[in-house]
Amino acid sequence: MSEKRSGGRAIFEEVGADRPRDTTPKGGMIDARPRGARRAIRVWLMVLFALVVVMISVGGLTRLTDSGLSITEWRPLAGALPPMDAATWQSEFEKYREIPQYQLQNKGMTLSEFQFIYWWEWGHRQLGRVIGLVWGLGFFGFLLARKIPVGWTGRLLGIGVLGGMQGAIGWWMVTSGLSGAALFVASYRLATHLGLAFVILGLIAWYVLQLGRSEADLLQARRNREGGLARAGAWLTGAAFVQILLGALVAGIDAGRSFPDWPLMAGGFFPPDPFGLTPLWRNFFEDPGLVQFMHRMAGYLLFALIVGIWWRARRSPRKATRFGFNSVLAMAGLQMLLGIGAVIYQAPWHIAIVHQCGAVVLWVLILRASHQARFPVAQSLRG
Repeated sequence: MSEKRSGGRAIFEEVGADRPRDTTPKGGMIDARPRGARRAIRVWLMVLFALVVVMISVGGLTRLTDSGLSITEWRPLAGALPPMDAATWQSEFEKYREIPQYQLQNKGMTLSEFQFIYWWEWGHRQLGRVIGLVWGLGFFGFLLARKIPVGWTGRLLGIGVLGGMQGAIGWWMVTSGLSGAALFVASYRLATHLGLAFVILGLIAWYVLQLGRSEADLLQARRNREGGLARAGAWLTGAAFVQILLGALVAGIDAGRSFPDWPLMAGGFFPPDPFGLTPLWRNFFEDPGLVQFMHRMAGYLLFALIVGIWWRARRSPRKATRFGFNSVLAMAGLQMLLGIGAVIYQAPWHIAIVHQCGAVVLWVLILRASHQARFPVAQSLRG
C-alpha cells in the first residue's frame, strides 16, 4: 500500500515524471539580451550611407563647376530656402561680386551664369540638411522607442555629432576663399572636409556590416579572426585614407590638369621646380606639380600594398575572405586606370567624378574585406 498525499501524488514519486520535458535549445546570455531593432536600424543606416555617397558626388561636382563660393553666408536654417524673387537673386549676386573669385576670375558674369553655380552650392548644402534630418528622425525615433541595441547608442549618436562637425568644417572651408586673393577654398581645408566625409561613410559602412549579423555570431567569428589579414586590412585602410586626402589636395588646386603626361611629368620623373614656394611647407599643399607627384607616388605604393595583401589573402581558408580581397584588387586596378585617364585628359569633369566615385567604392570594399578578416564568415567543411 503506497503512501499518498492529499492531492493523490505518491510521496516518493519522481518529481517531473508526469510532465513532458522541454528539449528546446536555450540560447546563451548574449542571445537573451534585448536585441533592439537591429534590422530596422540597419536599413536606416543604409539610407544614410546612400545619402552620404550622393553628398560626396555632389560635393565633387560643386568643386568641378567652381560653385562652392557662390553662397557667401552660412545660414543653417534660413538658408534652406533659395531666393524666391528677382530682388533676392540680385542681392545674392551682389554679395558674390564682392569676393575675389568674381573680381579676379569671373568678372562680367551674368545673373543667369551666377544662378547656375548658386544652384549647385545650394543643392550641396540642402543635401546636408536632408542628411541631418534623416539622422535626427531615425536616431531620436529609435531612442524614444527604446529600440537601440545595448552598446549602440553612443555609436549612432557619434554619426550625428560628426555630421554636425562636417557642416561647421564646410563653412570653415568656404571662408578661406572669401577674402584676399583666393580664387578657391584652401586645399588643406578641402582635404579636411572630404576626409571627414569618408570617415563618416566608413563608420556607417562598418556599422551596417556589424548589424547584419547577430552578436553571438560576431563573438564566435572574432575568436576565429585571421589576425595577420586583420592587421593588414587596418594598415590598408590607413593607406587608402592618406591617398584620399592627397586626392583632395589635387582637386583643391586643380593639380590634376597641370601635367597631362604619364608615366613622366613634363618629361621627367620629378615635376619641374617642385619647391619654388616659400615657406617650404606651402609646396606640399599649393604646388601643382609636387601635389600631383605625391598623389601618383602614393597611388603606386597603395596598389603595391594591395597586391601584397591580396597575395597573402589567397591562402585564407575562407572563401568569403578571399573574395573580399579579390574585389579590392580588381577595384584598385580600375581606379588606377581612371586616375591615369584623368591625368592624360586633364581631368574633365565626367572622368574626375567617376574617379572620385571609384575612391568611394574602393574605400568600402577595403572596409568590407577588413571586416571579413576580423569577423570571418562561417562556412561548411566542404566550402
